[in-house]
Amino acid sequence: MRYQWPSDTRFREMVLVPEDRECGRCAGPMHICDHRHHRFFSMNGPVQLVSKLCRCADTDCAGHRRTVNPEAETALTMPWWLIGWDVFAWIGHRRLARHWSVPQIRDELRDTHRIVISADAIEDHIAFYQTVVAARHQDPARLTQEYRGVKDVILAIDGLQPEKGHETLYVVRELRQRRVWFAQPLLSSAAEEVQGLLAQAKAWAVRLKLPVRLWMSDKQDAFVTGIRKVFPGVPHRYCENHFLRDVAKPILEADSKAKVAMRRKVRGLRAIEREVLADRRKKTETPARAVVLDYCAAVRGVLTNDQGGPLHPPGLKMAGSLREIRSSLQSNVDAKKGAMPRTACAASRAASTAASRKSGRNRNACTPGSKMCGK
Repeated sequence: MRYQWPSDTRFREMVLVPEDRECGRCAGPMHICDHRHHRFFSMNGPVQLVSKLCRCADTDCAGHRRTVNPEAETALTMPWWLIGWDVFAWIGHRRLARHWSVPQIRDELRDTHRIVISADAIEDHIAFYQTVVAARHQDPARLTQEYRGVKDVILAIDGLQPEKGHETLYVVRELRQRRVWFAQPLLSSAAEEVQGLLAQAKAWAVRLKLPVRLWMSDKQDAFVTGIRKVFPGVPHRYCENHFLRDVAKPILEADSKAKVAMRRKVRGLRAIEREVLADRRKKTETPARAVVLDYCAAVRGVLTNDQGGPLHPPGLKMAGSLREIRSSLQSNVDAKKGAMPRTACAASRAASTAASRKSGRNRNACTPGSKMCGK
């Protein structure tokens, strides 16, 4: 859908004319035959670009059917883009260098630069920016410059699969300069397909005129056989991280069972939150009960945190965090924070005793641990 510019938008007009006004076929003059208008956002405000289109004046020339546009047009923006190259570079830098989210980029563009574009458009520009960055990193001239003075290279290969049944993204990295050479998704981890990636890595090394000193991987069968075939005589070492994970696999399995047991024991958060929120809606909430929501949020954050590794098992981190929360709760209980004053508790006990004498039952007695008592 075409972008609808507000009626009060003030554009900065730029007029472009083709640099070469001579026909490349007959060397005759070229005249202006049409105008093309393109509106886009720039960091300096909205721009209305007017490009003058030319073609050969001789109707018998083959160049008469070909329209020539100014080359400077693509230096400002691409056809059908709503933003200029300066906004495009700003979005890419905020996303890749500063790791901003799409909503954060969109809000900053709208609030600071008065640039209003959709989240889908920003995502499309980010994808194109990543393609440009990848192409720049794989430029042969740039690679030659980066590896000037390097005597050899150390390569590593690993596969990343988000879920079972999906494509596996195989990444080949160079460890001397810490650069990702290339990545390619594969539906199968068969030896023949993996050998294609290794052959591509060998072509890169040959183009750089650098020997491969060492390969590192997780020692999958396809990697072992492929490296032995494509890189004969090159040592192949076990990745330290994968080795550590394999050694610690029994510990991580026990840690996972411990996490399940702790999650099974710590229950009832939602019921407590509903009770506090109900008091908030009735406007009967006390400051002490408001703190309960903070404790519930802290406990939920601990239970959902699965970050960690062989050296820092998430189950141990969960146990330590829950122990700290329990200690904090116990310190509040020992200090009797949030409890009713003793006078109020005594009055409540006297009232309940009087009521029980009339009814013959003691159902409202104030007992330690009840909601009416702070003991």
